[in-house]
Amino acid sequence: MKRYNKPIPYGWYTVAYSDEVAVGDVKPLKYFGRELVLFRDNNGEAAVLDAYCPHLGAHLGYGGAVDEAGGIRCPFHAWRFDGQGQCLEVPYAKRMPPQVANGPCMHSYPLVERNQSIWVWYHPDNAAPLFEIETVPELHSDEWTKADRYEWVIHSIIQETGENAVDIAHFKYVHQIPEMPVGEVTIEGVRRSTIMHSEAPVMDAEGNVDRSGATEAARLETVSIGPGQTWQRFSRMFDIVMQGMVTPIDDQSLHMRFAFTKPRKQSEENSLYADGFRDEIVRQVQQDIPIWEHKTYQASPVLCDGDGPIARYRKWFQQFYVEAPTAAPRQSAAARG
Repeated sequence: MKRYNKPIPYGWYTVAYSDEVAVGDVKPLKYFGRELVLFRDNNGEAAVLDAYCPHLGAHLGYGGAVDEAGGIRCPFHAWRFDGQGQCLEVPYAKRMPPQVANGPCMHSYPLVERNQSIWVWYHPDNAAPLFEIETVPELHSDEWTKADRYEWVIHSIIQETGENAVDIAHFKYVHQIPEMPVGEVTIEGVRRSTIMHSEAPVMDAEGNVDRSGATEAARLETVSIGPGQTWQRFSRMFDIVMQGMVTPIDDQSLHMRFAFTKPRKQSEENSLYADGFRDEIVRQVQQDIPIWEHKTYQASPVLCDGDGPIARYRKWFQQFYVEAPTAAPRQSAAARG
């Protein structure tokens, strides 16, 4: 029996980090409840296709190879496809079958490489992208460190894990944050931003969190672009930026990735503070996981005035379900910039 009865929301999702896929690499993937193949051609261009060859059904991710001309060859009969899903060659045929001669015969997913990641656009009807991924400048700057990466496979859905960020009360009772944070939320179409002022635990010079109750003021900016991309910029006496990437494996589970970067010129002491903050975020995720994996979704929850903007978050998220009655999402000019 399924725990969740919700479709996979459409949007941009990370399927790999860019440096995980070298020229000529072929990787099988399973996301969105679909079998996929990711490859990088000889020109360095990455592509993601539905995995099964239209000929006799071989999975291109297992034994498929990028050839000298840059396409991917099926491991079964060497049919060759480009990154748009067009069959370029049937090496033993005198003429191309009409089903593959007149256009793409495999679904190719719109793909963008940005923020050190490979993003693909998912829509259950294979509709074209309706908004864009947002650039995180720090992830494109040599003045910021190589990202520290963490990842989890979680038996939950994106709406539930995203809702966690607006569930204000749980920060105190699950994560032992002394004071419940106050957030200023702005929604512009698919872009949701929050400025949160809170009292965070004091950290010592080694980056260890003081859990005695001592606190200091902190500011956290969080921006979500659709369901799959979130970035956070934390400012206190140090700086650190985190990009969160959550990708549905199917309609019951997801792959969560967090990537943290900090300024290279930050003092050693402040860098230790940043590491402590990173470790605290990771600790909080690990505290949340058993709750996510064993809770049920309450469609009509009994809420109180201290719970945070849960209802507003759900209304925003509903636009990413195909059956939602809302208009197609838009993105502001500021968000696109």
